[in-house]
Amino acid sequence: MADHAAKRLRTDGITIATHNGHFHADEALAVHMLTQHVPEYSSASLLRTRDPAKLADCHTVVDVGGVYDADLLRFDHHQRGFTTTFPGQATKLSSAGLVYMHFGRGIVTRSVQQLLQKQRAADEAVADAETVEADVDMLYNKLYTGFIEALDAHDNGIDAYDPAELAAGNGGAGIAKRFTDGGFTLGAVVGRYNANWNDADQDQASEDKRFLKASARIGEEFDRELHYLVNGWLPARSLVKAAFGARGEFDKEGRILVFRDQSCPWKDHLYTLEDQTNDGKKVLYVLYPDKEERWRVQCVPAAKDSFESRKPLPEAWRGHRDDALDKILDGAAVPGAVFIHASGFIGGHRTFEGALQMAKKALEL
Repeated sequence: MADHAAKRLRTDGITIATHNGHFHADEALAVHMLTQHVPEYSSASLLRTRDPAKLADCHTVVDVGGVYDADLLRFDHHQRGFTTTFPGQATKLSSAGLVYMHFGRGIVTRSVQQLLQKQRAADEAVADAETVEADVDMLYNKLYTGFIEALDAHDNGIDAYDPAELAAGNGGAGIAKRFTDGGFTLGAVVGRYNANWNDADQDQASEDKRFLKASARIGEEFDRELHYLVNGWLPARSLVKAAFGARGEFDKEGRILVFRDQSCPWKDHLYTLEDQTNDGKKVLYVLYPDKEERWRVQCVPAAKDSFESRKPLPEAWRGHRDDALDKILDGAAVPGAVFIHASGFIGGHRTFEGALQMAKKALEL
């Protein structure tokens, strides 16, 4: 299904239409994805209208018109009976999700190809075609669940938590999120670009200018997320895999993961590797050097979006620093403790040996 619509594009005289009036994050991002990431739309013009006659003359229509038909390049989700979701997900799509579902794989593919070109230019090893295809598929899904889905849910009025489960009691304990909300409200980011009720410039031209600014703003967030996933998150996978494979070197039960040279985004990859291994062993502490060449001991969160650690550093250590912490560590053979955070989720030491000793001692308590 993905990119099916992209195959039908003409390259001349393209007009993208969306509705005028109060605008939202989903159509703002949909327009950005098309105009900035799909080459055939690079010179497209934008028309904001609800006039059916004008919409009928437009090449592509998003978030208005009451029709979802990829063959006709119509991407609305407001019509009665619309229930389309992204493959494998339960959240009903908005115009952002619809455009991403059909064009997103191509967007990700082009970004991955750019990464491969950089690797070739630097004489680095390049993945084979099968691996690249698997990477694109993984990133296509991850960018949806980590970014786009929150917009779909926001525009369709879907709560991150099931209201029925919340009403059932237990203070929300054990209730899982329906989707990742991205840590901030993307809808509000765009919403602030709409005119205030008492602003003087309420004409269509001024409204269109505000929409373009909003589209560029949420597009910047999308671009940054895409760049991070392709150029930061994906290359980190091999480093995490190597560290995961060597974890028995530091603890026979594999509870300590060490990055010898530098840290990298490790949480997602660690959870995936643990699920794939499925041996019941969980990493509790991750050691890595910081920019000042000191060492950190970080606790692994109980879940991706959780502030709760699988095993926090001991309560008696928390909030202490330097010499006072060395004393609390009970005559550590390697002095040089730096700190333990007050919540116990991270600590520091001036040396690797000291950080490793700190982690091993914490395992015993």
